[in-house]
Amino acid sequence: MDKVNAVPRRRPGGAVEGRILTTPVGLAFPRDVTFETWEQAGQRISRIASSSAWYLGDWLVFGQDKYTERYRRAVEAVGLDYQTLRNYAWIARKFEASRRRPGLPFQHHAEVAALPPAEQDQWLDRAEREGWSRTALRRALRESRDPGSKSLRAVMPRVTAAGEAVDRWRRAAMAANADFEAWIVAALDRAADRDLELVSVPPPVERELVSLPAVRPAS
Repeated sequence: MDKVNAVPRRRPGGAVEGRILTTPVGLAFPRDVTFETWEQAGQRISRIASSSAWYLGDWLVFGQDKYTERYRRAVEAVGLDYQTLRNYAWIARKFEASRRRPGLPFQHHAEVAALPPAEQDQWLDRAEREGWSRTALRRALRESRDPGSKSLRAVMPRVTAAGEAVDRWRRAAMAANADFEAWIVAALDRAADRDLELVSVPPPVERELVSLPAVRPAS
């Protein structure tokens, strides 16, 4: 018997059986979507998101260079956030197209953009070879730096918090067998990694080691 390609059946609301549909405001998932299809969709979305960052960065770089007096009006007209675009453009200028790694997301390039080109390539080579995530690459970069070399120290302003919150933080630090201040710094670093995971922000040329003062309960 000859095999016939079945015509996808449409469901109420426009969904197609077995297919994930894109809409201007999100994705429409059919009930019978398989894990493999769902996983492949995530991989495609990841590639699209990474490529979009390069597209936007290159778009702004071209506009800045060619339409010096007018590009800001175009940015406002299309409704894009200028600061985000500037971040993308900063990274795009650091990597000409021939040095961009198709196998690594835009965020990996953002992590090493502040380094000299030779070091950028070395770290990206390692990230490709080891299969590092962005977080793993950031951790390796952090561990490679000598805290006592060129790092700058900054003192944060005094932090006040509710007494119950401070007590809970202290209990958590004790449970982790960690110094309270070190636990706070680690918690802030984890929160920063999580919040920056989907946002590409160019790192500073020199990383600062932040010394957090003692946290006191609010009176």
